[in-house]
Amino acid sequence: MTEISLKTDVALGVTVPSRHARGRAARIGPALDQILANHGYPPVLEQLLAEALVLTALLGSLLKDPSGQLTIQAQTEAGIVDLLVCDYLGGELRGYVRHDPERLAEAGPNPTLFSLFGRGYLAITFDQPAMNERYQGIVPLEGEGLAEAAQSYFAQSEQIPSIVRLAAKKDERGWVAGGLMFQHLPEGEEGRDRLHTRLDHPEWPHVAVLVGSVKPEELTDRDLPLDDLIWRLLHEEPEVRTLPPVALAKGCRCSPDYIASVIARFPPDERAAMVGEDGLIRVDCAFCASSFPIAAEAA
Repeated sequence: MTEISLKTDVALGVTVPSRHARGRAARIGPALDQILANHGYPPVLEQLLAEALVLTALLGSLLKDPSGQLTIQAQTEAGIVDLLVCDYLGGELRGYVRHDPERLAEAGPNPTLFSLFGRGYLAITFDQPAMNERYQGIVPLEGEGLAEAAQSYFAQSEQIPSIVRLAAKKDERGWVAGGLMFQHLPEGEEGRDRLHTRLDHPEWPHVAVLVGSVKPEELTDRDLPLDDLIWRLLHEEPEVRTLPPVALAKGCRCSPDYIASVIARFPPDERAAMVGEDGLIRVDCAFCASSFPIAAEAA
């Protein structure tokens, strides 16, 4: 069995039993570069998508169903960014941003989350087929950044006290993004049902202060293993447990065979209308920014 590095392209689960808290740390580097490579986004959108992808890794690695999928969607009406989508399946990540280039250029080099999205919403979908469970929560897209928006999601949609920290940067080695998320689960530690959440529980502020002290440069430090980062923050706790790490990678489920199978489901007259002058049906994948020419007879 190949050993998983705890420095990059990995998510690590954590529990603090005495504080009834659980958490996740994640960092992506080479996988992030691969996802961004084909899109050619301006730096501000690369930063946004990098943070969204590491948030997706934090949430997706919570899934207990190996076939489970986690999708994050931020959507607006008439925003500079009108759609951001990321998803996670089996440790594989993908994502894309749809935006108005002219309005983005007018917004300056450091636009706020509100200036990018305006009024919008954040939807997070947990889909676990093996357990026949699907859950979606939708909240207004609020806060200074995606970390605050995610905290607002858990507070409003699930009434779970949470703290989320995200950071991303590009240097001579490429892009790297890191994130940390902790949640308070009183009377509901790992393996037990969560019976009740008290927002004023005295244990949670202690954990929130310790975890909230993490620095952006620690989250993006490729040479700092995630278990060492957790130790820095929580070394005074009597017991901190780490769970088996999850390797992260770029993944997109599009392929010529899959796309041909989807096209084949359309009626013959609709398939005929899809054929271009060159006799091919061309399908673009927004996630991997690839175009797939499919012969009409193959569909």
